[in-house]
Amino acid sequence: MHTSTENEPPAKAGRREWLGLMVLVLPALLLAVDLTVLYLALPHLAEDLQPGSSQQLWILDIYGFVLAGFLVTMGTLGDRIGRRKLLMIGGAAFGTASVLAAYSTSPEMLIATRALLGLAGATLAPSTVSLITNMFKDPKQRGTAIAVWTGCFVGGGVFGPIVGGFMMSSFWWGSVFLLAVPVMLLLLIAGPALLPEYRNPEAGRLDLLSVGLSLVTIIPLIYGVKELSRGWSPEPFAVLLAGAVFGVLFVLRQRRLDDPLLDLNLFRIPVARGVMVLSLLVGTITGGSLLLVNLQLQMVEGLSPWVTGLWLVPGALGTLAAIALSSALARTIRPGYLMAAGLLVSAAGYALLSQAPSSDSLVTVVTGSVLINAGLGPTLALGYDMLLGAAPPEKTGSASALSETSGEFGVAAGIALLGSISTIAYREQLSIPGELPAAAAATARESITNAMAVAQELSDPAAGALIASARGAFTSGLNLVGALATAVFVVLAALAWRWFRHMPPTAEAQTGGTQPAEPEPVRS
Repeated sequence: MHTSTENEPPAKAGRREWLGLMVLVLPALLLAVDLTVLYLALPHLAEDLQPGSSQQLWILDIYGFVLAGFLVTMGTLGDRIGRRKLLMIGGAAFGTASVLAAYSTSPEMLIATRALLGLAGATLAPSTVSLITNMFKDPKQRGTAIAVWTGCFVGGGVFGPIVGGFMMSSFWWGSVFLLAVPVMLLLLIAGPALLPEYRNPEAGRLDLLSVGLSLVTIIPLIYGVKELSRGWSPEPFAVLLAGAVFGVLFVLRQRRLDDPLLDLNLFRIPVARGVMVLSLLVGTITGGSLLLVNLQLQMVEGLSPWVTGLWLVPGALGTLAAIALSSALARTIRPGYLMAAGLLVSAAGYALLSQAPSSDSLVTVVTGSVLINAGLGPTLALGYDMLLGAAPPEKTGSASALSETSGEFGVAAGIALLGSISTIAYREQLSIPGELPAAAAATARESITNAMAVAQELSDPAAGALIASARGAFTSGLNLVGALATAVFVVLAALAWRWFRHMPPTAEAQTGGTQPAEPEPVRS
């Protein structure tokens, strides 16, 4: 039984815990890689499986939909049945689904296996993060461990396309899924020996109606927002409205249950509430702007997806360096100050994007991307640490899942919102050559990718004029989004300072007294 007093320092993690962390970061790295690795594999699998346009979208999106939909359920389930147990089950399921996806023989089979991957993936992130809080009691050690986990998760998302490009150059498209098999085998072999088992002994049964309500809330909300990002139509709006209605029903049911699926008391903890709101808003801006940066490099600068991925590596390295630096500085500087300073650095990066030219913009865009990503480092690492430190120990799985769900929804909302803003600016600035037929002109106005396709059917000088105009119009949209994001991040910096300025440096952090008692570890 945990018996430390208010004046007794928490136990230090030893060699076993640090080796266990190495095991825990592997699923996080793989989970992030799987979110983006298909971007380069899609042309190859499309040639092999011949999916329709809607099937291609489902192949890309179904993983994220199911992952986000089950995060809250799996985070709570881990608190109930055991976090290591759920991690082992999810790891085995993820490895099996990866093999099935690699050898899919039809679009329908690939969509189904991608859905299974999302379901299994939803068990991984909440379980790994909550186990870290159990293994690392010392605030400084926990901050370092969270920084390592966050760095691997962020790095995996950026390096996914690069890994996909390498695999595509040597193997067939299914090889990108087989990356998971050795990783999950290592998890299943080393996990029981290195990872402790923890569960909340006082947790009640899982309410299946709440599970259903959470799914029909989260999945329709994210689906509706993503579909609206592709253009306005009544169907996605109706789906979005339905998700909101089910969300109200979900909240009402949680208030009536003695053992809710989602403990709404988490929102009453100021630090936890602030971190989740910040995660949502940061995800909204960065999710939409990352897509625009990718398109700027490919469609305006004319880079291939592979080269574009390589130019995004400096931004990823900036994030990793900032995570490590902020974790060290947080020992003597208040986390709120570091987060506010980092968000101002990101604001400076967005200010650069607002000034990017429509030609020779590579240096400006890459420099802005590096500043944006580096500035996010303190928020990513310290925000997670503060959230898990503020949540009751038996609720860390739920808190972790809720934060990730906020981030997932923010990314989807950002793609829709900022994508719409940039599209409006693009259409306003686009100049159509007079000799272009009305149907072709309407197609070109939809997006820069459509304009480039239309230009291929034209002869000079009309083709050159359309391409130049499309590139200038798209860059004007990026400039507008950069200006808006600059203002938003300045506000977020002020909010981070206001909400978290009272949080002490990790070297001064105290445990006990204000935290609920740690549940007895249950080992198997």
